[in-house]
Amino acid sequence: MRNQSKRNRQTDAFAKNKQKRKRERIILAILIPLFILILGGAVYGAKLLATARNTADRSFHEIDRPNAVTVEAAKEPTSILILGVDNNDKRQLGSTRTDSMIYLTMNPDTDQVNMVSIPRDTYTGIVEEGRVLQYNRINAAYAVGEEKAAIESVEHLLDVPVHYYVTVDFDAFMELVDALGGIDMYVPITFSENNAPGRKHAIHLTEGMQHLNGEEALALARTRKIDNDVKRGERQQLIIQAIIEKALKADSIPKYTKAIESVDGNIKTNMRMNDMVSIMKSGLSNPYTIHSHTFEWHDFEQNGAQMVKLDDTSLTEIQEALKESLERTSASNTHSLSAQ
Repeated sequence: MRNQSKRNRQTDAFAKNKQKRKRERIILAILIPLFILILGGAVYGAKLLATARNTADRSFHEIDRPNAVTVEAAKEPTSILILGVDNNDKRQLGSTRTDSMIYLTMNPDTDQVNMVSIPRDTYTGIVEEGRVLQYNRINAAYAVGEEKAAIESVEHLLDVPVHYYVTVDFDAFMELVDALGGIDMYVPITFSENNAPGRKHAIHLTEGMQHLNGEEALALARTRKIDNDVKRGERQQLIIQAIIEKALKADSIPKYTKAIESVDGNIKTNMRMNDMVSIMKSGLSNPYTIHSHTFEWHDFEQNGAQMVKLDDTSLTEIQEALKESLERTSASNTHSLSAQ
């Protein structure tokens, strides 16, 4: 069905059912592993909190961006870019591309989260040091200049700033799900995946509610056989929610130590521990409402490769929604002025 316009105006049944769940803590989804560390520290006390802090410190990776916009995390509108990569020092796959990219904003003035998944094959300018180096799939930006180029390319595409980023490799994702004892997810269709590089087993999942281990959850998150890139992004967001729901259950508390060990050395972020704590507190204290945005798009062929072209109207609408989500409210501004 090449060159056929792919419209995604309705959310499928399983997504609708999931969206009915309470989402007061959806904001935690932006930092899956790190928030588990923090929550674990809060439960177990000083020793585990120290372990969490050490792990967070080892995960810290600042990027030299002199003109980057800075904010106080969760105290003012904040944006975060989540990058999922299928490579690490152990696997040594060579050139790394992002397999998933999720941009989200949280606004403590409005108690709202806005989230959009960027199709990995989106055709756009690849930017580094403020210059467009080439036009390609957006997932190629990471291969050009890792987090810095990925961030600048997303900023170029969406016309909004990236304040923070989190990079998670998929080995950490699988190990985290297994450390928590698996997750419960609705599988939208029966499908099979052959052994992928670095994976132990072929995956076969049946339609319906399933209890998934790490490899199965990753297969559901990554498969491109059952729908398209936009729906794939929606699945990834729902899986993130399922992980958070599992992590917050009381019977998961004894598993936090193993969860900490599963992510240590497998994530990178420019957030300090204090930033994470601020976001966690904001997410736990305020009933955030989530708004998921979906691009309309069509595919096309460029030099023998399949690309995704975002619909201009859809892109503009989502850009405006994201910009609005990063604005301070008039009530907040008035309060700030009166406090000075």
